[in-house]
Amino acid sequence: MSVIVITGASSGIGRALAFRAGRAGYDIVAIARNRAALDAVAAHVQRERGRIVTAVYDVGDPANAPAIVELARSSFGGIDVLVNNAGHVAVGPISEQTDDALRAQFNVHVIGPLALVREALPLLRASRGHVFMLGSGVARVPVGGLGAYPPAKAATRSASAVLRRELRPQGIAVTYVDPGAVDTAFMSRAGLPGAPVSLLAAPEDVARKILVAVGTRPPVLNAVPWQTAVVALAETFPGITETLLASNPGLIGTQDVSPAPALAAPAPVVQPPAPPPTTPEPPPDTFDAALEPVRRRMERVRLSEGFVRGLLHDGSVLDANEVALQWAGMPNKNERAVTIAVLDALADGGFLERDGDNYRVTRVPE
Repeated sequence: MSVIVITGASSGIGRALAFRAGRAGYDIVAIARNRAALDAVAAHVQRERGRIVTAVYDVGDPANAPAIVELARSSFGGIDVLVNNAGHVAVGPISEQTDDALRAQFNVHVIGPLALVREALPLLRASRGHVFMLGSGVARVPVGGLGAYPPAKAATRSASAVLRRELRPQGIAVTYVDPGAVDTAFMSRAGLPGAPVSLLAAPEDVARKILVAVGTRPPVLNAVPWQTAVVALAETFPGITETLLASNPGLIGTQDVSPAPALAAPAPVVQPPAPPPTTPEPPPDTFDAALEPVRRRMERVRLSEGFVRGLLHDGSVLDANEVALQWAGMPNKNERAVTIAVLDALADGGFLERDGDNYRVTRVPE
């Protein structure tokens, strides 16, 4: 059985990847800083009979890399796939950011991932493993408002190319992933609106493509090819790009909507030694709490809480495609993905239970 290590596994692409990897039979090592969210991920994977261990670590601190690798070795015997997915942005002008804010962004995207690769090398050599480095379109076309995030992602892209050449003779594949603009809470948590919803890819689609790439071992994975093509065009004609972005900031959604820019890095997280695998906490006991992880995505596609609540009748069986047809009419890929994410969140909350490809209602909200 293959072992996958996923950083930033508590939300977005990392969360979707953990779910899909569990269904595909991987043993999962999930790393993030949010214990409650990690516990919810573990509960979901275990409910589907997957095997997972979790640990709370700040990937941006390279001193944590040996403990993360040891957790994978002691729990499952090795590492076949390492996905450096954790991300951090400190919003604001890069010229005004503190040393700590600058350092935090480069640590999470470059130094921490490189430390993980270094510590995992013996296990990756033994498995002829695969490293994924999550990048961004702003690595090629940097934009303002995101602090040091664009240059840190540019460094990720460069480091991926160097790693690929160094590790290929050792049988280790390195894939740089350009995920495109993805429908996650990453930008909204930073106080930014993000790109228009019509441009956003579903995290489940990116996760699926990453797992497919484990078999094909490509040097670069462009999860949304048309977006990569637009970025390449923008990179080729920088003058036109500058004018376009200046007159249409909403295209990338980096205008700050928070009361004040976050110029400082978040308070450092003091990490304990890696705990042994634990039984996850009980799922959230209220309907509102169950929907909280997907609420932002529901708002973006105008899927109302009232509609979702109305689906839950004792003993009913829900088909995701039929549910999407009911609320969206002719659902696109993103609307179908949001439907599945909402049903999965309700399953995590104990309101639904997976029944093959369907969901059986086990609890009706009060």
